[in-house]
Amino acid sequence: MEPRSSLTPSAEEPSSTQRAAFRSKPDLIITDRRWRASVPGLEDRVARCLDASRPWLDRDRLPAFLLTDDRTVKGLNATFRDKNKPTNVLTFDGNDTFGDGDIALAYETLRRESIASGKRFSHHVCHMVVHGLLHLAGYDHHRPDEARLMEMTEARILSRLRIPNPWRMGGRRGA
Repeated sequence: MEPRSSLTPSAEEPSSTQRAAFRSKPDLIITDRRWRASVPGLEDRVARCLDASRPWLDRDRLPAFLLTDDRTVKGLNATFRDKNKPTNVLTFDGNDTFGDGDIALAYETLRRESIASGKRFSHHVCHMVVHGLLHLAGYDHHRPDEARLMEMTEARILSRLRIPNPWRMGGRRGA
């Protein structure tokens, strides 16, 4: 039997088509079951947010998403940002050689915000996914001009998903 060439793919190695399919689906780590109960088609919604955001991203990104609770995000915020409180979304940059970054979302904080603003929870989740993606691409909101650009970009991306502009008054509650 001839030795197999290193250039010949083995049965265990994915084909280029399989690799592309793996690459197109974001990695979701869901540690709180309320996410799936509250957002129908959660995985598909996150993937659609990523696809709609691509024209505004600095490169082809596929970050990992941690969908968790306030306690976990509070711990991450304290450890990495020196802020001992939960927040709606945290982003962590990848590096040049490995990773496209990470985005963590806090369930209770997003739920409170969606109720307070009268927005559908699923719409607010999509907004925060897009918000996190834009942060990974270098957008920020420390100065008024940066905030306005980021808000306009978020509204444009969300409109591609048929989600109302979150910066306008009004909206509906629910899933």
